Parts: sequence; structure tokens; C-alpha cells
Amino acid sequence: MVPEAGETAGYARYAYRLRVSATAQAGLEGEWRRCRWVWNECVARSKKAHAEGEECGPARLDRMLTGARAVTSWLAEGARMPQQQIIRDFGKSRAKALKDIRNRLPVQRRAGMPGYKKKRNTDPSLNYTRHGFRLRNGRLHLVGGIVLTVVWSRPLPAEPSSVRVYRDCLGDWYCSFVVPAPLEPLPTTGAVIGVDWGVKETATTTSDAHDLPHPRHGEKAQGKLSRYDRMMARRRPARGQAASKGYREAKRWRAKTYAKIARQRQDTARKWAKRVVRDHDMIAVEDFRPKFLAKTSMARKAADAAIGATKQALVEMGRKHARDVRLVHPAHTTMDCARCGARAKHALPLSERTYTCTACGAVSPRDKNSARVMLVRAGLDPAGVEGTRPPGAPLREAA
Repeated sequence: MVPEAGETAGYARYAYRLRVSATAQAGLEGEWRRCRWVWNECVARSKKAHAEGEECGPARLDRMLTGARAVTSWLAEGARMPQQQIIRDFGKSRAKALKDIRNRLPVQRRAGMPGYKKKRNTDPSLNYTRHGFRLRNGRLHLVGGIVLTVVWSRPLPAEPSSVRVYRDCLGDWYCSFVVPAPLEPLPTTGAVIGVDWGVKETATTTSDAHDLPHPRHGEKAQGKLSRYDRMMARRRPARGQAASKGYREAKRWRAKTYAKIARQRQDTARKWAKRVVRDHDMIAVEDFRPKFLAKTSMARKAADAAIGATKQALVEMGRKHARDVRLVHPAHTTMDCARCGARAKHALPLSERTYTCTACGAVSPRDKNSARVMLVRAGLDPAGVEGTRPPGAPLREAA
């Protein structure tokens, strides 16, 4: 269903870099130490209640927090709101894990039960609701007297309802505001497009102008990554010894390179998705799950293509701009003929890149044929010009 103009596309997060003073950083780290203690106490109470056959719900954990703050001055010195929010986060994680167990999902697809947050393996993350923060003169004021300077790279579209303050693996601080995401409808074009995912090309479409070649961001940076890996291997400390300054620097450079690759993949996906959504009213997308590729010989190349992130960017961009995005089941899309609908008797090997239909004799590139199959299955098969549908032309029924 396509949202109408005037509606909202749900909620979105707007992240900004923070400039944190030494005083503010000490305050944030102190709040996180208290929140981490609350989380670990929730885990311990939950395990104990499970062993005794009792239920450990949010109300019981809230009473635990109230009692702990009454007798522990260190805990009471911190703000109550982030401690309450971390209890809510624990409850959501536990509820999701129990739901997966009740649904009898396979172990590899379940959300694990929440475990202890260790000091050295967990980055700080604090959540504040509407009454726990305010924006004044471009600064973020948190309950507890913590003041942070926000780097406003873009304006907020609406009043935020909550904010998350967190530190990434590189030690940089960010804030993420939750705001209503208003729809931004684009002018109609009368065009439709089918999208097929792959490894040689990340996205093959029915329009040659909108194909997305493999960006190879990870492959281009492999030389730097290999160099940093060798530096870390040479400087790796012995068991029980502290890491040297050189080892820590090499580790940080390696992490910065991986962060840059992730940003490049995200930027490429968003720009391509915006171009596709801007030029087409209806989009038929292969609902491809690339997780199984991790067990094949194409694992590294598939991970570098970032198919999952690109598909998510396309779906979100289509929802934001009120486009009709239809997900198509990927089964047998490489075996069906887009012209007559006949199905090949045997699956095509990956080395065979040309599809030839034995029923109607149609010959086309394998991925282009699959992209047109997406249109046929979604009921968007265009009549006439490639990628367009004449105004008022009836849609075909989805297979």
C-alpha cells in the first residue's frame, strides 16, 4: 500500500557528531557505568527468577531499581531516566528472545538472551526520552547537568521525541534523534523498473541507465587493511601484557578504514536508490536474502557488494517518497522466461550468463531477464517502451 500525501512514513533517526568536553565525557562515562550495573543486575535477577520458575517483568525490575537507588548513593547520584530506559531495553531484548523460542525458530536465527555487558567490550549508549533532554542555543542539555555541543550537519525536520547518546568503536561521540518522518512525494513519471541483485553487478535493472556496478570499496582498501593487519601481528602483545602504543595505533587505523568503507557503501546505496526512486513510480525488487552467500566462495565479494544494505536503502527511499515498492520472491527467477513465462528444466550454472528460452527462443542476458521477471511477477510488466507503462494501461495480475 502506497502512503498518501500528508501522512508520515513512520519515524526516522537523525545522527549528529558531538563535541564533548572533558567534564561532559566524565559525566557520560559515569552515567554509563551506572546503567551498565543496572543492566547486569537485570540479567542476574532474570536468570535467578528463571531458575526458580518465576516471572521477572519490567515492574519487578523497576522496584529493584527503586530499592537499589535508595540504599546505594553512587547509583542515586546519576539520573534516573537512562537507568529506567536501559531496563526497558533489557525487557525488549528478553521478550524478543522468548518469542523466538516459542516460535521454535532455528538456533542460528534466534535472538540470543541478553547477557552481561562487560566493561571492555561494550561502548556507552544512553537513551533519554522527551523530558530528559532539551535543545538550547544549538547545544544538547541532558538531565543530570551534562551539556554537549552538536555539530549540526543538517537541520532537524521536526521536534525530536527521544535521543540516544553513544560512542562508536573509534571513540567518537554521536547523538541520534528520533523524529517523525514526513512523506516527500515526488512528481509522477509513469515509469516502472525491475531490480535483480547479483555479485558481478550489485543491481541489474530493466533500464541500462540505472544499473549499479559493483563499487568494490572493500577491494580498493584491501592494501591498507593488509598493511595494518601485518602491523598488528608484529606488535601483538603477549598474553597478560598491555598493548603497546604502536599496536593501539594500528588497531585504530584499521578500524577507521573499515568505518570509511561502511560509509562509502552506504553513500553509494543511498545515491543510487534516490536516482531509481526519482525516475520511477513503481519498483519491483527481488526479495533476496544474501546471508547464505557467506558460506560460498563468493562470500568476500558478496559482502563487499553490500546487497542487503542497498536493498534496505531502496525500500526506505521508496517509502519516504511515496513510491510503490513491491518485493518479489526470488525462487526460480533465473529459470523463468520473462517473455512467455516458461520455466527451464534445469537451473542455470553461474558460468552461463546468457538466458535462452527453449519455448519461445528469446535470448537475453541472464540478469536482464531476471529483472524483467520481477516486473512480471509484481504485475508491472510494461507494454511498449522499455521501463515505461502507457498512462491508463491495465496492470497484469501478479503470479
